Amino acid sequence: MIVSGSQQALDITARVLLDPGDAVFVEEPGYDLERTLLMAAGCRLKLIAVDNEGMDVTRTAKYQGVKAAFVTPSHQFPLGYTMSATRRLMLLNWAQSASAWIIEDDYDSEYRFDTKPIASLQGLDVNARVIYIGTFSKLLFPSLRIGYIVIPRDLVEHFTAVRLAMDIFPPYLYQEVLADFIEQGHFGRHVRKMRQILGERRNVLIDSIRNEFGDFLEVHGSAAGMHISVTLPAGFNDREISTRASYERLWLWPLSRYYAGKQPRHGFVLGFGSTPTEQIPTAVKHMRALVLG
Repeated sequence: MIVSGSQQALDITARVLLDPGDAVFVEEPGYDLERTLLMAAGCRLKLIAVDNEGMDVTRTAKYQGVKAAFVTPSHQFPLGYTMSATRRLMLLNWAQSASAWIIEDDYDSEYRFDTKPIASLQGLDVNARVIYIGTFSKLLFPSLRIGYIVIPRDLVEHFTAVRLAMDIFPPYLYQEVLADFIEQGHFGRHVRKMRQILGERRNVLIDSIRNEFGDFLEVHGSAAGMHISVTLPAGFNDREISTRASYERLWLWPLSRYYAGKQPRHGFVLGFGSTPTEQIPTAVKHMRALVLG
């Protein structure tokens, strides 16, 4: 099903699968607009911590009656980790045994630098428990609001009914252009070219952070995507630093805003998708001056 970006895909999925009062697993930290959507739907959020293997699925065992798990397994947002194969299988087994759903938000897995593409949960699923969400807004440009949902066959009618009630369908014009772009091979060439460009920017960003900060900042999630995260030592306030940086036209997105619990980690989500490679070292020097004074 074609939708207007991944946010609408999440909205439609929540309307079809969930009722007010339903409990759902979400990643901690995680995508804040997803949480806003789920809370608006009346869901009860169960926060599951993320480590370097992705969502810690072992922590789900203490909860009963949970209807769905919302995950970003290929490139966890915002920490950037990839869910391990063991945890992927554990999560699929949980969904089958609990008669629950997995909503897989795969927003930028095409941009993986050091390893081959990772198999999606949906590709491993043999019990039709996964709803897969993809988007072109990240891969091409943000104002192109086109995404898609891969829906288990027995849910197609339910998704179609909700879709028709919302806005019937997204505009055809952009779909036609994108379809031609894909069929003529331009999309594949674009991804290959951008993977090379983004890989270079990532390398320069990480090298610049190490040169300027040494071990002061901990870097997370550098294997894929268009952002990395860094965490600060105790005693620093990322929102205060981000506010000061914005006055100097440096955009440091505070990591703590993606935590819903009472003990957020402080740091920054550093996007490099639109920053020319030659500007990155200067920007990191600027960040160092703001953080360390």
